[in-house]
Amino acid sequence: MSAQIDSITTCERMGALHLDRVLAIEKAVHAHPWTRGNFADSIDAGYQCWIAHRQSVIVGYGVVTIEAGEAHLLNLSVAPGWQRQGVGAELTRFFVKLARDSGAAKIFLEVRPSNTAARALYRSHGFAEIGVRRDYYPGPEGREDALVMELALA
Repeated sequence: MSAQIDSITTCERMGALHLDRVLAIEKAVHAHPWTRGNFADSIDAGYQCWIAHRQSVIVGYGVVTIEAGEAHLLNLSVAPGWQRQGVGAELTRFFVKLARDSGAAKIFLEVRPSNTAARALYRSHGFAEIGVRRDYYPGPEGREDALVMELALA
């Protein structure tokens, strides 16, 4: 199954054959990246794991869980050469629609306070900061909090 999210970017289900490229992007954009096992376990567990590509190039990906009327965006990443070109916004819209179409009433995510670009992206899509998870993320000098954000879908 594939889904077009605009006239340029197409999303398709992430599979094992995509993991080498996904991991390369993950390592390029995160100081503490997910492992191959994290992605494989997410796929095996039936999470909504999708890649975004333009033509044959994987430009981003995301992982979301949808359970009991709630969605949780676990990972949304855009390849370095494709950042600030609308891919993150397209993926955000895609996952919000996927969650809504799957019956979720809300979607949640965590984001680093230091990731001002991601925070601005999520706010521009209607997400609001609702809490803080202390010492959630590993950091170069200790741990960093996570801001919890929520978007009502109903």
